[in-house]
Order: sequence, then structure tokens, then C-alpha cells
Amino acid sequence: MRFSVSTALLATMALSVLSGCSTLGSRPGASLPAVEQVSVAARDAEAARQAWLQTHPDWSLQGRAAISKGRNGGSGRIDWRQNGSQYQVQLSAPVTRQSWVLSGDTASGGGQLEGLDGGPRAGDDAEQLLLEATGWAIPVNLLSDWLRGRAVAAAGTAAAPGLDAEGRPRTLQQQGWVIEFLEWYPAEPERPALPRRIEARNGDAKVRLLLDQWDFGAQ
Repeated sequence: MRFSVSTALLATMALSVLSGCSTLGSRPGASLPAVEQVSVAARDAEAARQAWLQTHPDWSLQGRAAISKGRNGGSGRIDWRQNGSQYQVQLSAPVTRQSWVLSGDTASGGGQLEGLDGGPRAGDDAEQLLLEATGWAIPVNLLSDWLRGRAVAAAGTAAAPGLDAEGRPRTLQQQGWVIEFLEWYPAEPERPALPRRIEARNGDAKVRLLLDQWDFGAQ
């Protein structure tokens, strides 16, 4: 059964995908090439970054997203709040101010989607629920780790990540997805380096993210 998102929201997001592609496009010097040799100091720094993320499970981010699967696509604002395994992600069309909200739990895999014609819908598989409602393939139960530059331990075997010169992931391959970390925010005294620009693809499905702000702590 296929549910429909608000027609105005889909129309606006479909029209804005071209501007979204431009906004999220490559910037000179932004991409970080994968390297074969990484220093011991860089590997230690990345291990410390991963350990810090493990002990800070509550966070939020704001940014922009462009999502496509075949000819079906759209773009808009994304707001993500994570408290342990529970998340709430909102995608908004900037012109109409309409949005949908997906709430779920990575531990169970289930979720609830609001903003649909006919009212909220819930299911045992948040990714499948989203696909049926919008036509977009978004690995929401994996993204909470990928967004922070981490492989998902519970999702099965992942290929060894390609690293940049700082020891951070340049590419991840997991569950049929290839995730590229194209740009990073540098480390600050209160937090480690975090991704700024990410692309993930699986066949004809693609998710592109430009992350404007990160915050850590209980939401």
C-alpha cells in the first residue's frame, strides 16, 4: 500500500531539487582524497574521536538535504534530533513551510511518519515506511551513525573504510550503500571533528547532505 505525502510539499520539493543540487554541489578544495598511508598519530586521533562519539549519544543537527531515487527526488531543510537510539527527523519545504516528521528507534527499527495525507502512519521498518510514503530510499536507521562518520556495528559487516590524511573516514561501504565524507568541520575544544558534507548512494538512490550545525547534549 502506498501513502501520499502532502501534494504541495512534494511539488515544492521536486521543484527545488535543482537548486538543492546546486547548493550541495562540490566546492573547490572541499573534497578530501583517500590516502593509503595514515600516520599512527592520525589513527590514534580517529580512535579518540570514535570513543568521544560513543560516550555522547545525544545530539542534534540542522542542514540541507537533497534526496533522489530514479526520477523521484526533492530537497529541503533537515533537522535531526537523537537521544540514544531514539530519533526524530524533520524535512521541510522552505517555500510552503510544510514538512513531514519521522520518529523512530534504531534499536527496534520501527517508526512513525507524520505529515501524510490521511494522517500519521507507523510501521516496524522505518525505512520501508518512508519508501512507501515518498518513493525515497533513505537508510534512516543507519544514518544516525553514518552522519557522525561511524560504521553501524549492528548492521553487519562493513568494508574497511577509506581514510583521509587525518585518519577520518573518507568512504564507508555498508548494507549496499557507499557513503562519501566530502568535507569536515575541524575539531574544537569541546568536540571532535564532524562531517559537514556527505553523499550516500545505493543504485539509483542518493542522499546528499550539507550539515550547517551540530549540537551535543540532551535534547
